[in-house]
Amino acid sequence: MQRLRLNKTAYWGRLPALMFCAAALLTAASGAFAQGDDPVAARRAAAELLNRIHLAAQQQNYEGTFVYQRGATVQSSRITHAAARGDGEYESLESLDGKPRKMLRHDDDMFTFVPERHLCVVEKRQNKDSFPALLATSGDQVLSVYEPKMLGTDRVAGLDSQVIELDPKDSYRFAYKLWADAKTGLLLRAQTLDPDGQVLEQLSFSQVRIGGPVDKTAIANGIRNTSGWTIVRPPVQPVDMEAQGWQLTPNIAGFKKIRELRRPMASREEGQPPIPVDQAVFSDGLAAISIFVEPVEKNSRKEGAGNTGATHVLVKRRGDFWITLLGEVPQATLQQFASAIEYKPSK
Repeated sequence: MQRLRLNKTAYWGRLPALMFCAAALLTAASGAFAQGDDPVAARRAAAELLNRIHLAAQQQNYEGTFVYQRGATVQSSRITHAAARGDGEYESLESLDGKPRKMLRHDDDMFTFVPERHLCVVEKRQNKDSFPALLATSGDQVLSVYEPKMLGTDRVAGLDSQVIELDPKDSYRFAYKLWADAKTGLLLRAQTLDPDGQVLEQLSFSQVRIGGPVDKTAIANGIRNTSGWTIVRPPVQPVDMEAQGWQLTPNIAGFKKIRELRRPMASREEGQPPIPVDQAVFSDGLAAISIFVEPVEKNSRKEGAGNTGATHVLVKRRGDFWITLLGEVPQATLQQFASAIEYKPSK
């Protein structure tokens, strides 16, 4: 049910939904947090940091290699990003481990190439919060459920950075520790931390060049030259789950619904039509939770729960439907979400 970028959703593997700080305001914010002279000003500065870090990932040219670590899993990817100037934003993301994968993007048009199947998946970008741009909502919303803490300076991939930690105000989410480039604000490293401060997941540049020209010709040519590839355009459409009879009203502070989609899932039985799967995505700006709803018919599975790194999953049956909840949150948060789901079929 996940896209190639992680739903979650969608480079290859699940890239956690995180947030970052922008460098231009870090010095002022650091002083405000450290001195505690004006909590209101400190909060305002932190919100501006978070909003600007989101823009840094869109407005800067950069090329580099980053590593995703979760438990024993280590995946490296190469990213090239050309900022939107005149003819739009271009990006290339290529996996360096395991089976080859490459994603080319022009604005919201995504082309994912799967060489071993000679397949090209063409779709619209649904998520705009993947590393190093992971802000799903406003900085003010994030700070309604997280407390910022400035942790001084550090170096990542040879670049000076400022470090900020965002600690949850409740037990329904994890903490995040973020490193931002001191000059541009681009995110260099992001960690998800458990309540004991242990690292659950990490994304970090091992090498990066920020600024200067980026040759987007290869990206544009790759998008245009799909001759010989089998083109697949997954039918993804917006859906009103409430109109379908679903009431999704979690009572956890900070989480807001950001989209609802319907996409087909291939049937396990050959010759059978695809199974429609509805997905609702909630976010508090850092953490994201997806709720998948699919018919029980021709879908054999069991109720249960599990996790890998910061990502937890919960599967429950409600009448004629399977409900799957997935997110970078504690298991108790998914249980709370599940308890708030109601189904009232339309008459």
